[in-house]
Amino acid sequence: MNETGSATGVPRLLVRAEGAALLAIAVLLYARTGESWWLFAALFLAPDLSFAGYLGGPRLGAIAYNCLHTLIAPAALGVAGLLLAKTLVIALALIWAAHIGFDRVLGYGLKYAAGFGFTHLGRIGRDARPTPSAD
Repeated sequence: MNETGSATGVPRLLVRAEGAALLAIAVLLYARTGESWWLFAALFLAPDLSFAGYLGGPRLGAIAYNCLHTLIAPAALGVAGLLLAKTLVIALALIWAAHIGFDRVLGYGLKYAAGFGFTHLGRIGRDARPTPSAD
């Protein structure tokens, strides 16, 4: 871990590799659904609409972002799609999971209420810069 609290070294590599694996598996499984790639392209960034939560402040923004960037809901949606034999529902879950994997590859983690740049993977963006000392 460095001075900004960001993951470094092997843990950082492993988190990004997990994200890449999730992205690849979700895309490969999506290809087997037979659903349109236009649907995939149109919805791939849809979970990022959760950024709108930050209009209500950092706490609400973190809650909204985290709700759409954990695997709990897409996993439940995927299981529901399997149980109901609904290919479209499975495809939506896979698009959602692919997005989450992509975010992890880029180093984006779940958010804290302190602000968008404070994540479970460390600080990102402007928040990642070390604070100047008061010397």
